[in-house]
Amino acid sequence: MRNTGRWLVSGAVVGLVGLLGLGGWLVAPQPTRACPFCSAQGKTLTEEINQAQLVVFGTLKNPKADPGSLNGGTTEMVVEAVIKPDPYINGKKSLVLPRYVPPSSKPMKYLVYCDIFQGQLDPYRGDDFQPDTKIVAYLQGALALKDKDAPTRLRYFFDYLDSPELRISEDAYREFGYADYEDYRKVAEKLPADRVRGWLADPNTPTSRLGLYGSMIGHCGKAEDAELVRKLLDDPTRLSTGMDGILAGYVMLDRKAGWEFLTKLLADERKDFVPRYAGLRAIRFFWEYRPDVVPKTELLAAFLTVAKQKDIADLAIEDLRKYQQWQPMETILGLAKAPTHQAPIIQRAILRYALVGQQHSPAAKAFVAQARKADPEKVADVEELLELEMRATPADKK
Repeated sequence: MRNTGRWLVSGAVVGLVGLLGLGGWLVAPQPTRACPFCSAQGKTLTEEINQAQLVVFGTLKNPKADPGSLNGGTTEMVVEAVIKPDPYINGKKSLVLPRYVPPSSKPMKYLVYCDIFQGQLDPYRGDDFQPDTKIVAYLQGALALKDKDAPTRLRYFFDYLDSPELRISEDAYREFGYADYEDYRKVAEKLPADRVRGWLADPNTPTSRLGLYGSMIGHCGKAEDAELVRKLLDDPTRLSTGMDGILAGYVMLDRKAGWEFLTKLLADERKDFVPRYAGLRAIRFFWEYRPDVVPKTELLAAFLTVAKQKDIADLAIEDLRKYQQWQPMETILGLAKAPTHQAPIIQRAILRYALVGQQHSPAAKAFVAQARKADPEKVADVEELLELEMRATPADKK
């Protein structure tokens, strides 16, 4: 029997999934250049289907338990739709699952994923749905586009982001979460802005979606949409997450007002860590993806603003190292003596910055020599970690 991961989507599914004999949770890695304002985790449904040999949808009946084995027995499945075909099911209107699935207290339908092992059916995952579910149409539409370009597929999933079925809307969101930004940008610039405005204005929109929707309106909206975005930024009750995408959208909609708001946020150390970190994520977005919106000289100044703050400095310094920006070397090295920057994590970030940048800066070379003399073991440890990082990072991903 195949042992695979599972996506637990409801309490009812836990029961069926457990009875089908699944293993532990499996989280799919995100692409290096994935959409920067989504927090999607887990495999998409199309990925799950691609890994199965046979996927069918229908109803279960006639469960028969085998008292001699755990979950043993059989359950008949009346097949209403074949999501992914296999010769095993040719000519069959029903299947006998080699599992005992207790009857549900209310009518349900099921999506069952199977392998075929030595000619025998091996169901390894099952999800339950309400009888009026639209999951079949959703999956069939998605699979029909599997050979299309990414923007075409994303445009399809956009229409399901507000599906009343949580599993469908979450899967559509997950598709955006794993999309390459360049593909996302192509579709985002052509999205119907009215729908995105509606989602942003709706207090029932999940806060986890606001980052994505904020960036969407930044791509497809008009200058006057900046007012809507600003209202969100001024409403802390709605921005528990997603502030980075809203900030980016604001800057894209109103370059002057948005950038002024963002830089003031970054400079205000009275603000909590979370909003300032959201601001840092926003400037990372402009540096990595959209330097056409904000010049890198202004972005560099924003990074330095963050680097001077005691509770977030290490993150900005690591960004400067990652982006190989050595111009502010003396400013960063000067922070090593600041009383506010004596935390070990900040001191290590400064040392890492100097170690990598010393070939570009005599000041960094002198700093490293002094650090090596004071604590050679510490420097050697940091160098070893940097070497491991370099080995793990392909040259084209730096």
